[in-house]
Amino acid sequence: MQKVHRIALGLLAAAAIATASDVVQLKKDTFDEFVKANDLVLAEFFAPWCGHCKALAPEYEEAATTLKEKNIKLAKIDCTEETELCQQHGVEGYPTLKVFRGLDNVGPYKGQRKAGAITSYMIKQSLPAVSDVTKDTLEEFKKADKVVIVAYVDAADKASSEAFSAVAEKLRDDYPFGVSTDAALAEAEGVKAPAVVVYKDFDEGKSVFTEKFEAEAIQKFAKTAATPLIGEIGPETYSDYMSAGLPLAYIFAETAEERKEISEKLKPIAEAQRGVINFGTIDAKAYGAHAGNLNLKTDKFPAFAIQETAKNQKFPFDQEKEITLDAIKAFVDDFVSGKVEPSIKSEPIPEKQEGPVTVVVAKNYNDIVLDDTKDVLIEFYAPWCGHCKSLAPKYEELASLYAKSEFKDKVVIAKVDATANDVPDEIQGFPTIKLYPAGAKGEAVTYSGSRTIDDLIKFVAENGKYKASVSEEAEEPSAAPAASEEASSAEPAAETKEAAKEADHDEL
Repeated sequence: MQKVHRIALGLLAAAAIATASDVVQLKKDTFDEFVKANDLVLAEFFAPWCGHCKALAPEYEEAATTLKEKNIKLAKIDCTEETELCQQHGVEGYPTLKVFRGLDNVGPYKGQRKAGAITSYMIKQSLPAVSDVTKDTLEEFKKADKVVIVAYVDAADKASSEAFSAVAEKLRDDYPFGVSTDAALAEAEGVKAPAVVVYKDFDEGKSVFTEKFEAEAIQKFAKTAATPLIGEIGPETYSDYMSAGLPLAYIFAETAEERKEISEKLKPIAEAQRGVINFGTIDAKAYGAHAGNLNLKTDKFPAFAIQETAKNQKFPFDQEKEITLDAIKAFVDDFVSGKVEPSIKSEPIPEKQEGPVTVVVAKNYNDIVLDDTKDVLIEFYAPWCGHCKSLAPKYEELASLYAKSEFKDKVVIAKVDATANDVPDEIQGFPTIKLYPAGAKGEAVTYSGSRTIDDLIKFVAENGKYKASVSEEAEEPSAAPAASEEASSAEPAAETKEAAKEADHDEL
């Protein structure tokens, strides 16, 4: 009996070890105390049924274990049980991640949802915007991340210190920043104050800035130097490239050897265009469907294309031509000079608009959506998207209500098949609904509420120029889930991922 008892205890102990977690699960009665007791906490607000939350779980666990030794805590809150707590913190979709420095200092987590990215982001959050660096700590500071940025300044040079600090405050989520006033250390590093050195574990290892110390110039230099000359485009880097503010040149190839070979061939072009165009390789076997999103054939590699990320314009290189240094150099030079016309994928303009919802295609997008005299509510949809199909009858009724109202010439309810037409916006999930107000087309508002007719009417009335409100003709069926629960701007909806072959960019 005693032996059986020992075996049972052993099994219980093994189970405890197997299920041990470094992520702390919090409830309403433990949340405040936990946040107060820890200087830095990353909290995930989740729902057990959420597919994105399930995908995040192992990454979150791995990051929690890595960050434990640095005394950075990761917590999670089940919003199906802790409804009040989640509402208190403004949770509208899952997962929502927030960084807490006490209860009164809360900000959104802005990094990728991978273990390495979570670890890197939270280590940066644990550091001051600018850390003091000495000869004894420099080498350790260089290891803080893949990219660290250090300014070498004279102690009396307040202007240079302030300019550098301003950049550090802006980019603290991206890179660790350090400063040294030790002239001997600067000399040992091969620079003379004032100077900025970007230390990195790729390319040439470090880049040096010695121009006039102005915040804007330092920021531009830092972001350029911190981007690999020819990086790798994938799930962990895609959004960074999209938000970099520079055109992105893609090198598609099916093998690592071929990607390396083409990269070496095109390296002189990337060096010449550094700070003007970002270059990256992409695995055509894993992410070949993304070629279609750039108006390339998805079965002919290697291939090359440039995407103007700010306008979501595509410039595919002729796939019938060989990728050579001279051919790509001429293509890139022409692109920079504005001599290459963007490739526009568009359905034909409808001969007649049938039904209350206005059909938009790429060729009439500007004429309809950017008509400055009208408030335009537009749905970006995919034909295979189940959420879009569920929304369709309500969206038709919404359009009918406006078409029969006094606002029929001031409000347009429109839709566009974003898989068949190039649109200026980079759409991350379906359906995405945006309002382009009259007189403020550069200030489009993305809808994130429940997909009910009443809520959509309120959205148009609150955000449009004409404050156009109409009345429903009949009581509406039960409310649909909130938009952010199904398709958030941060991550594609689960359905878009399942249909990745058709969703093109959603694979990334």
